[in-house]
Amino acid sequence: MKLTVIGLGNMATAMISGIIKAGVFAPHDITGSDASSSQIQKAESDLKINTTDSNEEAVKGSDYVIIAVKPQIYETVLPQIASARSKEQVIISIAPGKTLSYLEERLGKDAKIVRIMPNTPALVGEGCTGVCRNTNVSDDEFDLVMKILTSFGKAYEVAEKMMDAVVAVSGSSPAYVFMLIEAMADGAVAEGLDRATAIRMAAQAVLGSAKMVLETGKHPGELKDMVCSPAGTTIEAVAVLENGAFRGTVIDAMSACAEKSRQI
Repeated sequence: MKLTVIGLGNMATAMISGIIKAGVFAPHDITGSDASSSQIQKAESDLKINTTDSNEEAVKGSDYVIIAVKPQIYETVLPQIASARSKEQVIISIAPGKTLSYLEERLGKDAKIVRIMPNTPALVGEGCTGVCRNTNVSDDEFDLVMKILTSFGKAYEVAEKMMDAVVAVSGSSPAYVFMLIEAMADGAVAEGLDRATAIRMAAQAVLGSAKMVLETGKHPGELKDMVCSPAGTTIEAVAVLENGAFRGTVIDAMSACAEKSRQI
């Protein structure tokens, strides 16, 4: 089995690293292509994979092809893939807003296509990826795709119409969480804590809280109530967040993110 990755940016190299560590594909079975010679050199050095600056050459002979380039250059890259692909190949697209029908129009109606939306925590093996496929992809092929995706985190199959919501809740959301951690650290610094300790403590609080949601199965609201003692410090802080429309602002931000995804 052979894997090709078109584009060797941070997300792509994080995915490749997870794939190799999990033993899904060996480095000698992976080919990466990129227009940047420095990106190619870095991938060769760090990942020990095969590389080329030709997308057409990269696609030939591969079983699975991941397109990891920005949406703006899909119109350039897709014809190159279409000219070199075989009907047996499974094409995996990362770009937000690029629908299955859009991809089929440019790659061919017989193309086996999977849309995914990973996020940057894939860099530390804690990614979260939404996945959907067209009807040409078999169950066995899709199982291998899920094996690829779970090598660097969690993966969830969703209906394609939900992919814009996935962009908002998973793909883009690390930025919101980083802003929260930064703001929490700023608040602690304002109270006199040194910044390095403040950042570590804020980040650990977010990590631990997320783990509680995932491992206890309790609703986040229930877990929040468990922290809020009557007339205590936490409910005082929660009241300030509510007065500042904290939850409403987050919901509005996610709506704006999903709408932007639909427009790409």
